[in-house]
Amino acid sequence: MNFPISPIPKNPLGEGRYIKTAAALIIGDEILNGNTLDRNSNYFARFCFENGIELQKIEVIADDELEIIEASRRMVQKYDFVITSGGIGPTHDDITYASLAKSFGQELKYHDETIMRMEESSRHRTWITQQSEEQRTARRRMALFPEAGEVLLVASDIWVPVVRLEGKLCIFPGIPSLFQKLLDNLKPFLPLPTEDARPFRLQVFTPLPESSIAPFLTALQNRVKPENIRIGSYPLLQPGAHIALIGLDRERVKELGLEVEKELQGRILSAEETEAMIKVKRQ
Repeated sequence: MNFPISPIPKNPLGEGRYIKTAAALIIGDEILNGNTLDRNSNYFARFCFENGIELQKIEVIADDELEIIEASRRMVQKYDFVITSGGIGPTHDDITYASLAKSFGQELKYHDETIMRMEESSRHRTWITQQSEEQRTARRRMALFPEAGEVLLVASDIWVPVVRLEGKLCIFPGIPSLFQKLLDNLKPFLPLPTEDARPFRLQVFTPLPESSIAPFLTALQNRVKPENIRIGSYPLLQPGAHIALIGLDRERVKELGLEVEKELQGRILSAEETEAMIKVKRQ
C-alpha cells in the first residue's frame, strides 16, 4: 500500500503559537481490569519529553460515555495537546468516536476516503468476502467520525487516520504498534516547540543510598528552582540511585551534573547508557 498523505493544515492553535502542555486520556475497561497493559501512555510521555512538550496528566477511564465526555471537555479546555487511546474498533464497547462527537456537539459521519483505504488494505483477505452485511456495517463503524473533525491521514501504509477535534484532541487506536506509528507520523502536523525550547536531561549514577544523598539533593533543588531546573532521584534495587537533572539550559545542566558527580561519588551516564536505562525501565 502507498496511500497519499494528508496536506499539512494551518496551525490549529493559531499562527506563532506552539504546543506547551499535553494530556493523555487512556480509554478502556481492559486497562482498568488488568487484562491489557497500557504501553501507550509511556510512549506518549517519551514523545512529549523529546519534543519539548510538558505532559501534565495521564488519566485512565472506562468505556463509559459520560466519563469520556467529562474528561475530554475538561482536558481540551486546559491543555494544548490531548490524545485519546482506545475504543475505536468495530465492537459494541468501542464508543470513543460517538462519545467524543457528543462531547463537542457533533453528529457522526462516514469518511469515504477512510472506507476506501480500509477496503483496499484488506481486499486480498478471504474473510472479507465471507462477511455478512451486519459484519461489514460493524467494520465501517471504524470510519464513522465526528463530522467536524480533521481527518489526518498521516501514514502511507496504514488506512487508520488520526482524527483531531477542536484543534487539540487527537484520537488514536489502542493497539500499541498502531498508536506508536501514527503518533510518530503525526509530528509534521503538530505545532511543536523549537529546538531551543526543548529540555535537556542528564543522568548521574551514584552508589550511595537515597537517604545519604537526600540532604544534598534537597539543597540543590532549592538552589536551582529559580532556573527552572528539576532534580529527580530514582533508587535502584541494589545500593545506589540515578539522579536526573532536567532543564532548558544545556550547559548549566552539564555544569550541575559535574557538581552532583563530585559531591555524590557519582558518574555521569552517557547518552547511550541513559537510553538503555530507559528501555529497561519500560520493560
